[in-house]
Amino acid sequence: MPLDRLVFQGLRNLEILDLRPGPRINLVSGPNGSGKTSLLEGIHILGMGRSFRTRQLRHAICHDAEALTVHGRFVGDPPTPFGVRRHRKASELEIRIAGERINRIAELVDLLPLQLINSDAFRLLEGAPSARREFLDWGVFHVKHEFLDAWHRVRRALKHRNALLRHGRIHDASMSVWEHELVHWSERIDAMRRDWMAAFLPVFENTLDGLLPLQGLELRYSRGWDARRELADILRLGRETDRQMGFTQQGPQRADLRIRLARRPAVEVLSRGQQKLVVSALKLSQGRLLEASTGRTCIYLIDDLPAELDGHHRRAFCGWLERMHCQVFITSVEHGVLTDLWRSDTSVEMFHVEHSEKGAGRLLPFDRQTL
Repeated sequence: MPLDRLVFQGLRNLEILDLRPGPRINLVSGPNGSGKTSLLEGIHILGMGRSFRTRQLRHAICHDAEALTVHGRFVGDPPTPFGVRRHRKASELEIRIAGERINRIAELVDLLPLQLINSDAFRLLEGAPSARREFLDWGVFHVKHEFLDAWHRVRRALKHRNALLRHGRIHDASMSVWEHELVHWSERIDAMRRDWMAAFLPVFENTLDGLLPLQGLELRYSRGWDARRELADILRLGRETDRQMGFTQQGPQRADLRIRLARRPAVEVLSRGQQKLVVSALKLSQGRLLEASTGRTCIYLIDDLPAELDGHHRRAFCGWLERMHCQVFITSVEHGVLTDLWRSDTSVEMFHVEHSEKGAGRLLPFDRQTL
């Protein structure tokens, strides 16, 4: 379901914002520093409970505000309002959905599936395995309802096993209990991840082929422990080594997606523009698979779409967005590079961010007569 209203207050340099976005493509232009990325950040906070620009959400609160409040509303009969509030002096979020307070951010994430494409998205190629593991688990979470419970159980078992390892002397009976728990739920998670990968790969290959045909690009799932051995044996035989390290070295917490071209890490072979297209194909494929599997759609947040992409590849990218039934928010410094990328029957809304007299960012509907 698309959002039909966004209300932000106390978010960085933005004035109080009350936006009525269109159901499909929303283009946001404006000079650097005007607040375009802050708009995307607000939607990200609304759907994830966290910012993509800072680890500490209090840093996203405007310097003269006591709290940050972001509200959204889904189209529906009746519409579904929801929101997130973070006080400067508080350590926890206040989250409400349809008027009811909730305590689990997972409910927020499930309500508003988001995909972000910005400069940080390159971490899928050049970053640590944790970024790719987060990408993988986002997909599994949204199609496998039992995944979250299994994930929590794995984390609990890991926490207890690691505590025993650091305790010094290993008590075999206690260690065996938590290793049994860890093995059981790790195998469940691995099975769900493998099922998701089997469905994801053909969608990714088809999407990438429409953006940038690359012969020999491989996307391979690594489960996080030796594929030739049972995890129970690895944990039992590796206790002493793990004790010396102070943590469990193998398991689903070490899973990865390996992206290679010509037997080398893809990031070492591809140009920056090619990297952006591969990353974009990964993100678009998440939305396509979610839509095919559940009938639900993602909301895409795309910061500075023109960067690293020429006109041909911008048009190919936007063609995929048009074929998907998703709502999109795209920013650019110049509106002209985005306006001619869409079919005449595509619903496109345009907004402009400008500096107010007080220096804050102010969002206005774009005057179409100036195009």
